[in-house]
Amino acid sequence: MNAVRAKNFALTAPAALYLVLFMVLPLLLMLYVSTLERAPFGGVLWDSHTGVAYVKLLFERDLAGAIAFNSDYIAIFARSFRLAAVTTVLTFVISLPTALYMTTLSRGRAALILFLVTVPFWTNLLVRNFAWILILRNGGTLDQTLQWLGLMVQSLDILYTPLATGIGLTYSFLPFMILPTYVALERIDKRLIEAAFDLGADRWRVLRRVVLPLAMPGILAGVILVFVPCLGAYVSPELLGGGKSMMIGNLVQAQFGASRNWPFGAALALTLLLVLLLMLVLSRLIKRRMERFA
Repeated sequence: MNAVRAKNFALTAPAALYLVLFMVLPLLLMLYVSTLERAPFGGVLWDSHTGVAYVKLLFERDLAGAIAFNSDYIAIFARSFRLAAVTTVLTFVISLPTALYMTTLSRGRAALILFLVTVPFWTNLLVRNFAWILILRNGGTLDQTLQWLGLMVQSLDILYTPLATGIGLTYSFLPFMILPTYVALERIDKRLIEAAFDLGADRWRVLRRVVLPLAMPGILAGVILVFVPCLGAYVSPELLGGGKSMMIGNLVQAQFGASRNWPFGAALALTLLLVLLLMLVLSRLIKRRMERFA
């Protein structure tokens, strides 16, 4: 038994050491920095602890020196969650019929579509967002195409709007929804679908009562893979939103960059992490409750 434990420890030690060095310790450092006081010219005072960074999330001092409620950062959090939720829904709406169609193809054709889905990963995310700037800008590819078709005369003025940010986020994270959804659908026993049709179910009922419940693990994995990183997205809101649709990632970068307010930037990042952890725990509890009463 001791030999088995020693072998298991030797196998898991490198991964555990990696997680401690590159995840646990940086998080602890961020937590420590968030409790420090900002230095007069940026950075932190390493020997001065305060909770001002967390108070600043909700309150600020007005011109008279009194503490007043400030909803600006709450609005940025709300915008980030809204854009992340919309992006997740859009990627799911696009991914589900795509994955269903792929399951009806032969393995060779399905592999070809999977290859095409992963092709964008061959190009840097920054380059892909610059390409969307050329497409969405006034007089760009989209405007010229619609004008050539006679569908519009003036420019759409999409660039540097939340809509442009949503388009960029949907494009960037779409493969993360397609892949797990397709894998989950591909593993479904086709005999169950045939049995549902034999029992008189129509296509909508088969999809709702058989296909979606069986594919739910893959769909939930896709939701997490899209929603979580989308909250901290930086490139698409910065380039396509033009600073007009700032998200949490842009705000954190601004605090560590131009503002040089490291404690507040660390507090923002940890607050986002805490909210995400609470959401994941809540979703897990809801899933267990649904399984218990199923």
